[in-house]
Amino acid sequence: MDSRGSILLRAAEIASVDGLEGVTIGRLAVELGMSKSGVFSHFGAKEELQLATVHTAAEIFSHEVVIAGGTLLDLCSRWLDYSKRRVFPGGCFFVVTRSEFAARPGRVRDALMLFNLRWISLLERLCGDAQMAFEVDALLTAADRFAVLYDDASAYERVRSSLRARMTIPTGMEMSVATPNDNNIASQASSTI
Repeated sequence: MDSRGSILLRAAEIASVDGLEGVTIGRLAVELGMSKSGVFSHFGAKEELQLATVHTAAEIFSHEVVIAGGTLLDLCSRWLDYSKRRVFPGGCFFVVTRSEFAARPGRVRDALMLFNLRWISLLERLCGDAQMAFEVDALLTAADRFAVLYDDASAYERVRSSLRARMTIPTGMEMSVATPNDNNIASQASSTI
């Protein structure tokens, strides 16, 4: 991995614990054994670093959760596994950062909002229902926060059970599947960068 990639991976890891505001050029330089100017030369400004971090996290999320396709239940199962395995040490990068930037206007919020809109749109397509997509996202988010806060992985199985029960209600849902084209959730999240 090149130095820019290493910087962005570490930035995403930090942001999952301390938020994007916890990601600083100085902190990255110390943690990666680089000079501040070496880190700064890749981004030029903190906002550019934050935007690039969002894009990197979106690519990782897409690879971990979306790219394999499958049914809604498959996608949710991979999402829960992604959180449980702590791909990002603080749980889901987007659960942490969308809360952090929800009320802050600007380019970083816009990039996070675009990613979230793409994610919800994918859930809606797979569910065939906006309300159910909202509920699925809420359950996944709750599992992530409960498991991280209480260091209790039982939340993942509880949410899996809830999702299986909830998904047996609509008919024909098993025909909705994510496809490799849905992988663009990452590239489209960066369109504001």
